[in-house]
Amino acid sequence: MEVVIPSLRVMRQNDLEPEIYTEAMIMELEDLDELRMQTYNALMLQKSKVARSYNKRVNKKIFEEGDVVWKVILPLGTNDREFGKWSPNWEGPFKVHRILDGNAYWLASLNGEPHRRCINGKYLKHYYPSSWVGVSETKGS
Repeated sequence: MEVVIPSLRVMRQNDLEPEIYTEAMIMELEDLDELRMQTYNALMLQKSKVARSYNKRVNKKIFEEGDVVWKVILPLGTNDREFGKWSPNWEGPFKVHRILDGNAYWLASLNGEPHRRCINGKYLKHYYPSSWVGVSETKGS
């Protein structure tokens, strides 16, 4: 379209010698590459800001071998027919038997029997003995 309709850019382009035109195109391509690199750097900076903002609110859970933990009942949102919406969300307590790579943990029962499968740390939480357990035992005896 620019060839049919005369424009200033096309008119100047036609007046240039081939060597000068080639140099001008190479300079324009270099400017384009530089602009792309600046845009890429700005994009990476923005992504790091978003990640930093997100990670402020993330509480990393770290467990050690021998820690006593609760395990979420998987799949999430399943209800027991007997209790309906009052079904428990957590089961346990379990001991951390082994720590694996990638925030994965191998659990064992309190007796020491290891489970068949490992579980991600995001599905665990620390177990703290309830004060009610001690109260009911002392009242009953």
